[in-house]
Amino acid sequence: MIAGGISVWLRGFNLGVDFAGGTMAYVRFKQVPPLDQIRKALGEQKDASGKQIIETEKVTIQTISGTGNQLLIRLPQIRGSETQEGGIDAGKRAIIAALTTLNDPSQTGKTDLNSRGVADIRDRLIQLDPLGNRDESLYGRIADRIVDYRDKERSGLIDKVSDVPLDVQGLGDSDRQKLRQALEQNFTAGNFNVGSVEIVGPQVGSELQKRAIYVTLAALVGMLIYIAFRFEWIYGVGAVIAVFHDVMITLGIFSMLQKEISLTVIAALLTLVGYSMNDTIVIFDRIRENLKLRRRDDLIVIVNDSINQTLSRTILTSGLTLLSVISLYLFGGEVLNGFALALLIGIIIGSYSSIGIASPIMIWWKRYQEQQIAAQRAAARASKAKAV
Repeated sequence: MIAGGISVWLRGFNLGVDFAGGTMAYVRFKQVPPLDQIRKALGEQKDASGKQIIETEKVTIQTISGTGNQLLIRLPQIRGSETQEGGIDAGKRAIIAALTTLNDPSQTGKTDLNSRGVADIRDRLIQLDPLGNRDESLYGRIADRIVDYRDKERSGLIDKVSDVPLDVQGLGDSDRQKLRQALEQNFTAGNFNVGSVEIVGPQVGSELQKRAIYVTLAALVGMLIYIAFRFEWIYGVGAVIAVFHDVMITLGIFSMLQKEISLTVIAALLTLVGYSMNDTIVIFDRIRENLKLRRRDDLIVIVNDSINQTLSRTILTSGLTLLSVISLYLFGGEVLNGFALALLIGIIIGSYSSIGIASPIMIWWKRYQEQQIAAQRAAARASKAKAV
C-alpha cells in the first residue's frame, strides 16, 4: 500500500479517454496493419502553424480482434480542437489523415469510399457531375447506396471501387456506365474504415472523475450505515476500512503498472467493493452468532474460530470467482483487460483484508472498551475505599 501511494504521488494515474478527454476510434483494416507506422504517422500530424498536435507517448493502439485487422486507437485531448459538424473533431481528423498515408500512393487525391461519409461522397459527385444534370437528390441517393453497401454488406470495407452496386432508382444503363467511369477515376477504396468514434471533452472528463469519486464514497458510506444498523457501528467502520484498503491497493498497483483507468475499471472497483464487503459480512455474522453462544470465551478465540469456520466458504467462492476472472483477463481481449485486472487484484486483496483488517479492528475496539470499563470500575472502587 505504501509503494502504491508513493507511485500515485510520483507518477499519478494513467487516465483513459473517459476521464482525461480525447478521442477513441474503432478502426477496421483490410489486412493486419503496421502498428509502428500508424503510431509514427499520428505523431507527424501538425496544426496550421506546424506544431505537433499529438504526443505519441500518450497514444494507445490495441488490437481487438483475433485476426489482428481491427484496432482501438485512443488519442489524448488535442489542445485547441473544435468539434465540427457531424461530430468529427480534431482527433478523428488526425486519425483519418494519419491512416490515409498507409493507402496506395498512386491513389492520392482520390476520395476514399471507405473513410468518407454520405455527405462527402455526395458533395464530390455533385462537384464532378458525371451525369450532367446537377440532380443533388439523385447523387444523394447514390451516396446513400454506396455507404449502405459498405456498412451493411461489406462490414465497413469495400474491396474495390468496381464492386460498388449502382442499382439506384432513376439511373439508366448509360447513366450507370458514366457513373461507374467517374467512380473508378475519382474514387478509391482505401485500406481502412473508421467505425464508431467516442469523443470526450476535458470538462466532461473532469466531471466524470468527480462522479467516479462520489459514487465510490457513496457506496462506502451506504455500506457503513447498513452494517452499523445490522451489527454495531464498529463492525461497519472495520468493514469500510478493509474495503477502502482494497481499493487503495488496487489503484496503487494500477499506478505502478501505469495501466489505464477507464469507466470499466471504476465499475470493477465498485464490484470488488461489494464482493469484499460480502465476505466481511459473512465473517461478522458468524462472530456475532458465536458471541451469543460462547459468552465466557475469550474474544480473540471466538473471532479466530469464526474465521476458521467460514474459511472454507471463502476459499471456495473466491477461488471459483478467481478462475473466472483469470479466464477473462487472459482471453477477454484488450478492452476488458483493465476490468479483469482490477477484479483479479481486488479478489486476492479482499480475501485477506476481510480476515486480517476488518476483524482485528473490531477486536481492538472491543478490547479498548473493556479496558475503559475496567479502568472506570477500578476508579470507582478506589473512590469508595477512600470514602471508607
